[in-house]
Parts: sequence; C-alpha cells; structure tokens
Amino acid sequence: MKAGKAIPAIQTRQLSIGYQTMQKKNLLFENLNMELRQGELTCFMGPNGIGKSTLIRTLIGLQKPLSGEIFYGEKTEASSLYSLPKNIAVVLTDRITAVNMTVYDLVSFGRYPYLHWNTTLRQEDIQIINRSIEQVQIQNLIHKKIHELSDGQLQMAMIARALSQDTPIILLDEPTAHLDLNNRLEIMNLLRKLARTMHKAILVATHELDLALQTADLIWLAGRNKNILTGIPEDLVLTGAFDEIFQFKGFDLKTGEVQHEVYRNETITLLGESHEYLWTKNALERSGFCIVEESATFKISIINGLPVKWMIDDTSEITSIRGLLFYLENRSTIWTV
Repeated sequence: MKAGKAIPAIQTRQLSIGYQTMQKKNLLFENLNMELRQGELTCFMGPNGIGKSTLIRTLIGLQKPLSGEIFYGEKTEASSLYSLPKNIAVVLTDRITAVNMTVYDLVSFGRYPYLHWNTTLRQEDIQIINRSIEQVQIQNLIHKKIHELSDGQLQMAMIARALSQDTPIILLDEPTAHLDLNNRLEIMNLLRKLARTMHKAILVATHELDLALQTADLIWLAGRNKNILTGIPEDLVLTGAFDEIFQFKGFDLKTGEVQHEVYRNETITLLGESHEYLWTKNALERSGFCIVEESATFKISIINGLPVKWMIDDTSEITSIRGLLFYLENRSTIWTV
C-alpha cells in the first residue's frame, strides 16, 4: 500500500453518544462525522470529564450510541460486533487483578479471539506473541509477575498484548497516565512507530498536550458544543482552537513559553543563540527580569564553548546561570507599589 493512501479504519456518521436513563438523556457528543485512518496516530484530547472514555467505549461496542452509525471498514456496527475483537484491540485504564500472571501470559491473552474451544496456542499464535514482545522490546520481562512491574513496564506489556491481538485498530485510554517523562515519551514514540510501520490506526485518549502536539498525525479535540474538532496539531495551535478549549492561564501555546511576571526595575538585552539562549532567557524571566532589544540596564552576551560563559556588560564573566542570577539579583531592585 502506498504511503499517504491511508484508508478509514473507523468512520462515524451523525454519531451521538452519552447515557440514557429513565429520567433523561445525558448527551456528551452529537452528530460526529469523523475518520480514524490506518497508518496514523490520532490523539483524542479535551478537558477532564468531557467524555473521552465514553467515546472509546462506544467505538469498541461496550456502550451503545444514542444515535448514528459506526463503520469498521465497510461494515456497520450492527453487522460486525461479533468480529470486533479481531478488528480492534483496546488498552483501558482498568487495573489488572490477576497479579500473579506473568508478562508472557498477559501478552498471550491477545490471541484468545482466534483460539478454538480448547484454548491451545498454535505455532502461529506463539510466533505472533513473540513478535509482539520483540516489537515492544520487553523480552527481559516475560517471566516477571504483573505485580513486579513498574507502571511503565506494565503499560508496555499491555501494548504488547494489544499487538498480539493482531488487529488493524488499537484504541488506548490514557496509556501514559501516572508515568514519568521518559516512560511517557517512550510509549508515545512507540505508538507512532507502530502506526507508521505496521499500518495500524491508533487512537490515544490523552491529556498529555506537549507529547500529543509533537507525536500525533491528527488531533481529535473535544469542543464546548458537544462537537469534536479534527486537524493536524500545528493547524489547531495556529487557529487558536487549543486556547479556546483549554483556556490556558499564563501559558502561550504558540511559543511554548510560560508567561512570567516582571517584578524588577532592571531590563536586560540578551545576546546569544541556540538552546543556551532559550534556557538563559527562561531563567531571567522567571526571576522577574524583562528582556528587551536595546536601552537595557544590563547587556548579557552568551559565549558558547566548554564551558558556556555569560559576559555582563563586557566586563564581568560568569560560568553558570545560577551565578548569573546571583550577580544580577544582588544589583537589582524590585518594583514597589
């Protein structure tokens, strides 16, 4: 299949989801017309409690839609529920209670939709299980018990189980929740690689805005009018869609900078480049200084090298940002009201 010819793995038509009770209908999203395409990593984002998990549960058949249709390839929901386990693999946030199970046992559960009544693994099943373990690179964990795993290791094992199910679609609900930065980045990069190299349609419900913006091919952004906006991350940033939905306080998404309060009388002209400039600027603004282009109280020049040096007004040389701040703070005054 040629690159760029991604076909819809899931389509929705006029889909409305939520909960129906005896008293009333709780509508979360309505009239959704969206596509999840093979070969792409799609991140589903929105404020907490808006209904991300409910949409995933609806797409996998655990919850009936209030109205509309879901198509899996060319088949509708009604005609394909029996075959859903062979079309969609799911990684939910539910904790595993069988803690004495090994990682290999967990991954092998992905093959159960294909087994006969005696649940005996065939050679083909074993090959797929081993391939899934290798793709996620958890060969060193296969004999460990579930209760012996870290949160990051458990998520990798769950992704391997989803891979062993050998489906064209994988849906994940907050797979990076409660993980440290390294594990979050590793999982998101892995999912992007799997979508691209194995031509899978992968949907991730997440609140990890920074990682989603840098790894997702497409964003589903839950709007405030029971709708979902779709687009590539860069377009949604530039149109202000993220700002409207999340209403950031003190953060400029277009520049990626936290907006610091200026509370010192002195201004600084900063000369430099690359990441040394960015981190120096961040430290100065966090410490209450205002960065200007000219007519400043201080001029600071960054001299790249080993080590990096900071020259103040062409006279004083400092060898660390901490030392630079100490020097400036002892010569500055704070605004008074």
